[in-house]
Amino acid sequence: MKKTILAIIAAITVSTSVMAQSEDGKRPERQKMDKTEMVKHQTERMVKEYGLNEAQAAQLQEVNANYFDKMPRMGGPRPGGGRGQMGERKNTDGTTGATAQGEKRERPSKEQMEARMKEMKANQEAYEGELKKIMTEEQFAKYQENSKKRMQGGPRGPRGGNRDRSNQ
Repeated sequence: MKKTILAIIAAITVSTSVMAQSEDGKRPERQKMDKTEMVKHQTERMVKEYGLNEAQAAQLQEVNANYFDKMPRMGGPRPGGGRGQMGERKNTDGTTGATAQGEKRERPSKEQMEARMKEMKANQEAYEGELKKIMTEEQFAKYQENSKKRMQGGPRGPRGGNRDRSNQ
């Protein structure tokens, strides 16, 4: 009886580990989305989250496309040279911006950082101005509430940006 149970446990363990790997033995990579797919995904998430109708969704799609490269949360540049929201972004020369081992990247000056923050704030305000034209008062109030929570480091909605990974 013990041998049978041990054989079953061994079979389950082997089959589970085989299913967890792809054919070449590596974990499958996350599929990288292009700009259009990311804008569509962002728009669909917002439509669902704020209960937008079809006309609002079409307008939001256009606004999100216009602001995609300007806003860090949509895939634009992050302060400090971090990655965009969805994977690596390639520079015009085909590189990812990663430096060679031992090569140091210069820190931007305080003035450069302040200028970048000012630009980001202006982009955010312009984006929110566009949203205010599209959304109802209730929808926009919910958007502002969620934005405030994100700025304070609260839970990040359906994608689970701050989820507890201790049970995984």
